[in-house]
Amino acid sequence: MNELPDPVQRAFLGVEVSASGQRWISRLDQAGQNRALAISQVHGLSDLLSRVLAGRGVTQENAVAFLDPTIRSLMPDPDTLTDCAKASDRLKQAIERREAVAIFGDYDVDGASSSALLYRFLHHFGIDATIYIPDRIFEGYGPNPAAINQLIDNGATLIVTVDCGSVSHESLAVARDRGIDVVVIDHHQVGTDLPPCHALVNPNREDDLSGQGHLCAAGVVFMVVVNTLRRLRQSGDRRVADLDPLALLDLVALATICDVVPLKGLNRAYVVKGLIAARHMNNPGLSALLRKAAIGGPVTAYHFGFLVGPRINAGGRIGDAALGSRLLTLEDGAKADEIATQLDILNRERQAIEVAMLAEAEAEALAEYGTGEGASVIVTARENWHPGVVGLLASRLKDRFRRPAFAIAFDPNGKGTGSGRSITGFDLGRMVRGAVDAGILVKGGGHAMAAGLTVERSNLGRLRSFFEEKAEAPVGELVSSETLKIDGALGASGATLALVDQLEQAGPYGAGHPQPVFALPAHRVKDVRPVGVNHIKVTLEGQDGSRMEAIAFRAHETPLGDLLLSSRGEALHVAGCISADHWQGTRRIQLRILDAARAL
Repeated sequence: MNELPDPVQRAFLGVEVSASGQRWISRLDQAGQNRALAISQVHGLSDLLSRVLAGRGVTQENAVAFLDPTIRSLMPDPDTLTDCAKASDRLKQAIERREAVAIFGDYDVDGASSSALLYRFLHHFGIDATIYIPDRIFEGYGPNPAAINQLIDNGATLIVTVDCGSVSHESLAVARDRGIDVVVIDHHQVGTDLPPCHALVNPNREDDLSGQGHLCAAGVVFMVVVNTLRRLRQSGDRRVADLDPLALLDLVALATICDVVPLKGLNRAYVVKGLIAARHMNNPGLSALLRKAAIGGPVTAYHFGFLVGPRINAGGRIGDAALGSRLLTLEDGAKADEIATQLDILNRERQAIEVAMLAEAEAEALAEYGTGEGASVIVTARENWHPGVVGLLASRLKDRFRRPAFAIAFDPNGKGTGSGRSITGFDLGRMVRGAVDAGILVKGGGHAMAAGLTVERSNLGRLRSFFEEKAEAPVGELVSSETLKIDGALGASGATLALVDQLEQAGPYGAGHPQPVFALPAHRVKDVRPVGVNHIKVTLEGQDGSRMEAIAFRAHETPLGDLLLSSRGEALHVAGCISADHWQGTRRIQLRILDAARAL
């Protein structure tokens, strides 16, 4: 969570209030600087890499292990997850009896990846499982009674829900009453009232002491798979030797990145090893999507999060929700290319819809909340919005106003489907569940950073008031103490490919493991212009005459964008992240601008 600025810590470069309203501070206090020095001296790492490691909680004792995270060292015994033993025993039984297994997944990337992961595992043992992904608009999130009955009528003797099911009491009761076992593998928050099922593997259930609550659903599925493999090996199943579970980590890495779970502990090992698996291009569906995205270099976390993930999500948002999971299970390259093309077209359609909806949402938010400084939670709603895109709207609004934000799409009958995104330090899922308990929402849930809800139009005013009341104090404190943590100062001449390669040793970066942020002191804006959709491209020049290309994404008509566009020829302190951009077979340095301030 954001920390109150240390009153004795000076503002970095003297920036007390930046264009984005943040106080710049060094990520390292004196104790952190001492840790960085110890890491550098003991392990022979560069000063800058040591500072980055120390700024992310790495110590001299665990630095070597951190730079080479392994599944073996970071994965606990899967049996430490509540009900994992029961789930694994039931899956082993289904494999040995060659049962008809149905996999019920969510319609996002985590759901698609989890479904495909379990499907591929079962397929190796001769089980041709059925995958069912509900329609986001007509069926909503999670199992529903009609779908459960349909799967049973079609012959399923075991149903496994992935990335959903923890709160599906009515639907799972249908399976129980018909004598069908259900195994739930999930990661969403759940209370003490658990649904009727054979096993519920969810590290966020209150009686789970595994400490793995940061995993996404695919990460939990992988642990169940590993546990099932162990049981099959112990029973003498020779087919186990022909399956390398690490080859399935490309799907786990994809889900971990796209579900924006913290990149710590086992999650970090999943992503590091999963990216290696992805670079072998052994999954035809994933490979087809990577080709469609024209990545131009080795697969990175960025490619998964910003190029592959949105294409898979596009099916669930505005098209066939099952396209993503189907693609990730394919072995036929031609069919994979066909579905990847469909998803690419749907993604372009989604982008066009999002642009139009975002303009309306921002206009409504500005009219309702002004600059947002007096609000604790931004809530926007319209009748003509596509319910599959409201999550993206909420994310954009959260970034724009730096407050938790919701976007709600109402149908003609006054039923609203909404999605929310939070700022670091505020538990959005808990607030939404509170609104359900208060009788304001038809249903709702999620986790700390994201949540979904269903609300009647007649309760929209009550919902806004409830959110404002619950969020006013904590969000106000978080926003008032908002800081940008700087890892170090850097000149344009020092931003080299060698430096990027060094920094990648401490990656991949993402939620809970932030990308290093550097401040470029007093660099002159040589050129600045709008590009693309609301982006601003900048050429910065250091005091020694060296130059660097930079871009501020979605900054047009924001305080940051206004400062950049009005500062041609002037010196600014600029803060951002450096990376290597692959273009036409060559690598070049680019700065992603996060913030700026006048150099006084």
